[in-house]
Amino acid sequence: MASTLFQSLTRTLSPVTQANLLLRTFAWTKVPMIYWTGAKIIDISDEQCVVRMPFKRRNRNHLNSLYFGVLMVGADVSGGLLAFRMAHASGRKVSFVFKDVQANFLKRPEGDTIFSCNDGLAISRALDETFRTGERVNQTVTVTATTPSKFGEEPVAVFQLTLSIKAANQN
Repeated sequence: MASTLFQSLTRTLSPVTQANLLLRTFAWTKVPMIYWTGAKIIDISDEQCVVRMPFKRRNRNHLNSLYFGVLMVGADVSGGLLAFRMAHASGRKVSFVFKDVQANFLKRPEGDTIFSCNDGLAISRALDETFRTGERVNQTVTVTATTPSKFGEEPVAVFQLTLSIKAANQN
């Protein structure tokens, strides 16, 4: 009964609000580091996921910019949530993990930083392939970080993360 009530209440919320509730719950129960950083989804669709990482004291380093680890959390959340959303929408069980990352840090992010992943179509194709073949599929996703208050739309970092996806056995 409580589950049904929760589902009916969440259906009345916007997709971004629903996604933030799910992110906060997942972060609190599974990956506390995400919760601790205060990552917040500002846009999510089948094509993209945009996450804001706040520029607050606990997220900063000794140079007064976002700490390296916080930048990695932002990239992980942006790319990972897009994959999670699509896997969930498929109604099938999927195992996925980032197996490697390359990052180019271009400027010091000295303000709230926005992480954008626009690779929804590529992730969708990778999911289709793993469902069709049952094999593990690797898909590179790009996440671009910007600090609008300081540099406008100019990137402060660009991440290339290899998403490794495999359809789980449907026993």
